[in-house]
Order: sequence, then C-alpha cells, then structure tokens
Amino acid sequence: MDASALSALLPELDEYLVQFADCFSHSGTRRHLKPYVVGQLSDLARKSVEPMALLSQVPVRTLQEFLSLHDWDDAKMRDRCQQLVATRLSGQPTIGLIDDTSSPKRGTKTPGVQRQWCGHLGKVDNCVVTVHLGITSGSFRAVLDGDVFLPEEWNEDRKRCQAAGIPDTLTYRPKWEIALEQYDRAVKNGVRFDWLTFDEGYGQTPAFLKALSERKQRWVAEVPKSTMGWLAPPQVIARTAHRAEKAAGYEVTLGSHPDITPTPDSHPLRRRARVRLTADTPPMQRLDQLLEQPPLANQPWERYQMKDRQKGPSVWEVKHALFYPSSGDLKKPVHVLFCRHVLSRGEVKYQLSNAAEETPVTSLLHAGLTRYPVEQIFREEKSQLGLDHYEGRTYGGLMRHLRLTCVSYLFLMQAMMARRGEKTRVDGTPSASGDQLSTLRQVAPRSRFLRPAQTNRHHSELPAKTQRRRPCLAHETYHP
Repeated sequence: MDASALSALLPELDEYLVQFADCFSHSGTRRHLKPYVVGQLSDLARKSVEPMALLSQVPVRTLQEFLSLHDWDDAKMRDRCQQLVATRLSGQPTIGLIDDTSSPKRGTKTPGVQRQWCGHLGKVDNCVVTVHLGITSGSFRAVLDGDVFLPEEWNEDRKRCQAAGIPDTLTYRPKWEIALEQYDRAVKNGVRFDWLTFDEGYGQTPAFLKALSERKQRWVAEVPKSTMGWLAPPQVIARTAHRAEKAAGYEVTLGSHPDITPTPDSHPLRRRARVRLTADTPPMQRLDQLLEQPPLANQPWERYQMKDRQKGPSVWEVKHALFYPSSGDLKKPVHVLFCRHVLSRGEVKYQLSNAAEETPVTSLLHAGLTRYPVEQIFREEKSQLGLDHYEGRTYGGLMRHLRLTCVSYLFLMQAMMARRGEKTRVDGTPSASGDQLSTLRQVAPRSRFLRPAQTNRHHSELPAKTQRRRPCLAHETYHP
C-alpha cells in the first residue's frame, strides 16, 4: 500500500485500533501498536522491525522491545480479533479453514526452525512451520489464530527451548492437536463454523475427525487414497468381554478400530479384537481400489462448475457414495467424494464428510472445493503484511508477530470490503464468490476451460436462444 493510500486510511485505522486498547496496561506501550500495523500495511520491501520503525520514526530498539519484552496481553488481542469476526459474520454462512504454512529461515535460533518440509519452496529445507485457523464467508476472509509448530527435535532439547524463550509447559504436539485447540478457542469466543475443511495432512488422522464429530462440527476432509473401508455396511458380531479382559483394561466397543492398545498393566501379547466381522463380509479396500470396481466404476462422472473470481470458473467431475471407514463407526457411514478436475483427470481428490446422509452433493462440494481462500490468505499475508519477515529469536516475539498480523489482515479486509461493497444475489444475501456450485450448464460454449466438441456436445446442439438462457441454480437439474 503506497503512502497516499495509507494516509487516507489512518483515521479509520485509529478507530479500528481503539478496540484493542484494553490489551495494554500502559499507554506508552499501546502507542507502539499503530507503528507496527502501519509498517505491515505499508509498501516496504522488507517488513521486519527495523524498516517499520524507521518508517514511523520510532527507535528501532523500542519497537523490538515492544514485540519481545514489553508487558501486554497478545492472547487477549487474539481473542478480541476473533470476537470482531464473530460479530461481523453473525448469521452468515461460514467455512472454517485449517492449514499450516512454512517460512524459510536461516540459522538455528528462530523458535521451531529446522530442516523439514517447506511447502513455500516445495522441498525439505530450513524453515519454521506455523498452524493457522481461518474463516471465509462469501468474499470475506480472515485469520483467526496462529501457532508455532514445535518439532520433536526441539522438544528433546529443553536448553535450546529455554534459550528461545519457549516455556517448559509447551511441548511437541501434532499439528492436528494444535488445530483442535485453535478451533476450541474460536468457538469459545463466539465464532461459528457451518463447515470445516482441511487437506489430507489433517484428514488422515481419525482422532482429529472423531474429536470434531464429538463437538457436533460438520467437516469435509481430504483424505489419502489409501484410506480403508467398505461401501456396504460390514456385518458386525458383538462379543462380550471376559472378566479377565475387562480387568486388564480391554473394552468391547462396536465400530472402533480393530486393533487394540493394551493398558500398561496388561500383557502386550494378549490382544483381543473389539469387533468381529461375519464370514460373508467382503474385505475392506482402499478408496482408489473401490473407484475402479463396481458399483463406482459403473457410476457416471457428474460435472459441477465452481465460480472462482480469482482464477476463473473451474469444472470438476465428481462421484459420490456412502462409505464405512475402518477407523470409524462401522454402523454410521460418511460421505465420500471422488473429485477430479477436467484439465487433470489423472489426479483424483478423495474427500470424506460427516454430514447427514441426506445432505446434497452440492453442499459437500461447496465446502470441500473452496479451500483455496486459505492459500490466498497466506499469499497476501506474506506479500502484503510480511508474515514471513520476522527476524527475532524469541518465541514470545514470534507469537506476537503472528497475532499482530491477524489484526492487520482483518483491518485490510474490512477496508477493502467497505470500499468495493459486497455484491448481493437475487435473494439479497451476500454473494459467495468461489462457493456457488451448479451443474455443467453454467459453462459457456466458448469457455477457455472446455471445448464443447470434446466435453459436452449437447451445448453445440442447443439452439442459440437456449444457450443464452440464465444458468441453472444449484438445486436445479440439467436434462440435455
């Protein structure tokens, strides 16, 4: 943002930052909030502490101490940011976004840095990984939370953690546990999610999916093709545990994973299956195997178009069925979606959802195929706000930088929405750009994504007047 645009926003920024005044116990500390946010919103090439301090004519050392040493409540600032988002999106359909991002770093002092998979570079390299919770509703999007992922190597070296200011209470946690904690915090602050969606890094963890289902939260999760289960409900025989097994800690529960983990007091070789399947129950199979066999092999691919204002319309081919995963409740099915893009049919995405059985496919796709805003958020936070420009060596400073970036991004999004206005649909509700799904009839005959002669010959056979009619809505069916 250049100087003229930023100066025009300063009165609005002052009014916005007043909402975070009670996060500071001293006015001298509070006045450093604006220089930091202004620095993130500016057009500086590098948005580390030094150039941002020089921009606002603040001593560099003072702004460094504001980030790492001064006494103020950054957790309360995060909660206030979530409360503002909850108020703004009250009564509107929302989709929660869970993902992590990586920031390349040099050296060994930045908290959590080590050689690990860096998605930003597409390879294993020295980087810091942070886990984030975002939200989108129509064209509005925001970041609700962010936490540093502490690798196991750091967890085992507590002296290194103490040097970086990492508290002894913070230990290694899988990313899904961090995400679940972020979800609980956001809900406690009034945020409500109609759906949650995430990639297979989180979807492949049954404990995470189970925890969300226990919280009555609907989700659409991308899962690996190696996910095992059945298309038909397996026939389960209940078995009563013997007294000796109960005393050893074994519990017979229908629908749980067939492997049992013995308690510390039990013998490791005395494993008992919690459920038994009848002899005529077919063996469980991988999702990619089920796709190549009847009945899914005989099911036609149905086409859906998703409007995406950033990249243009995208068309997906989808198959849908009910699925009984081996790691879930064997009596309660979940939805499974097989999705492939028309431009890359060799790559199939596998998605599961715990939504009610009567939920239409369009609603599932509405949530499952609109995960792109989280990538857009990361791109904008890094290019516009300097999310990955942190150069400090303390855990507290890095966490404050993540939360200040959430505050700056929320202001940037609110200012942008106020200036361009929210477009509304015919029914008067805000348009869900990138979220509306319908059948292939929405694809124009001259679409650069599809050639009518190869994809849907019925388009070229329709009269000219028929082709100019309005596209059918999500609840309508197209009959060529």
